[in-house]
Amino acid sequence: MNFILEGFKKGIILIGDKEVLNILELSLFVSIFALFISVVIGVPIGGIVALKRMPFKKIIIAIINTGMGLPPVVVGLFVMLFLTRNGPLGFLEWLYTPKAMILAQVIIATPVITGLSLSAVQSVDPNVYRQILALGATELQAFFLLLKEIKLSILAAIIAGFGSIISEVGAVMIVGGNIKDQTRVLTTGIVSETQKGNFDVAIALGLILLMMSFIINLALTFIQQQKR
Repeated sequence: MNFILEGFKKGIILIGDKEVLNILELSLFVSIFALFISVVIGVPIGGIVALKRMPFKKIIIAIINTGMGLPPVVVGLFVMLFLTRNGPLGFLEWLYTPKAMILAQVIIATPVITGLSLSAVQSVDPNVYRQILALGATELQAFFLLLKEIKLSILAAIIAGFGSIISEVGAVMIVGGNIKDQTRVLTTGIVSETQKGNFDVAIALGLILLMMSFIINLALTFIQQQKR
């Protein structure tokens, strides 16, 4: 028990360490940028699939729902294969860089946001969308008005998307390489320091990860509830 308490004491002290703060900064940059891209892609696709008549619509929805449960390590593996020197995207030279980590997280979060946005749009009475169009709005204007009506559900989708990537470790470790001062984020740092027996540093990173997740989710929740 003393071993655990001592680790927490050292961990709290190390929260202000420069290296730990650099890891926090990279973690925030990668996850928030990936989340932004996922929202820009996922919300419109979810709305289009929900509103439009298209062939094989049920199969498309099934694919999106399957994507919501993609194993992160599998995503990391395929992204690495595409970005490796002999891969189709090797010319980008993104492997073992934050760009590769962002790409992997976008692939993980986008199906989550798309699927939840799709369900949110489908929960609205179809006549509402038709009435908006009948009043002279363009399809784009009608879509944004519809999003305004379901903004609480869209924010819930964003929160879920953020949760799917902020605690992810497998994909970012595979494509980022967990390189110190370059691609090490909170989750991969926890794994690395635990393996080396530096439990105080691992605890510090773990506490920061928990606090960061709570603060960002709290902010999103406040925005969501104020919209009510």
